[in-house]
Amino acid sequence: MPGIFEPLPGGGAAVALDDVEISIIRSLAVQLLELIGPGPAEDAPDDPLAELFAEGPTEAPADPVLRRLFPDAYSDPERLPQSPEEAEEQQAHSAEFRRYTENDLRAGKRESALAVIRTLDSLALGEKGEAVLKLAPGESRQWLGALTDLRLAIGCRLDITDEDDTDLLYRLPDEDPRKPMVMAYLWLGGLQETLVATLMP
Repeated sequence: MPGIFEPLPGGGAAVALDDVEISIIRSLAVQLLELIGPGPAEDAPDDPLAELFAEGPTEAPADPVLRRLFPDAYSDPERLPQSPEEAEEQQAHSAEFRRYTENDLRAGKRESALAVIRTLDSLALGEKGEAVLKLAPGESRQWLGALTDLRLAIGCRLDITDEDDTDLLYRLPDEDPRKPMVMAYLWLGGLQETLVATLMP
């Protein structure tokens, strides 16, 4: 079980983690939370209906990582608009879609990151500084969402756009300052892949 998720009888998944691995995942999840930002209800705690009726932004985020996490719904990077009118129409549709969906998307990503932090905080380390993390099926799906978001974020910072970029990462010299981030990206990919396998029927 070390380093990989394995299915639990009756559903769910388990993985053995040491204290360093727990610290890395927790730190990354906290950074993801900070990047996503607080929800509308956190901005206006005195109004219980604020989140229900809050409209989201209409512009794409300035941060490239947030643009990767919350992409425009009506843009296709492989097909450029054929005219200024088509570009303007795509932008208008994307803005309207973002306005009504981004708050919910942010809330979902925030909840998945929080689920990762909560489950890690509930672990009791053994004498060797290790613990077995056991996830219920619902927690597994939240973890999968958070792992996906973390890899997207790290991949964006590393300028990874396709599989060829990933292959190059394996050949980075140890003195490259990106190496720790690359190792985290590849390791989270292994966790993600094995967690997906536990969720398949």
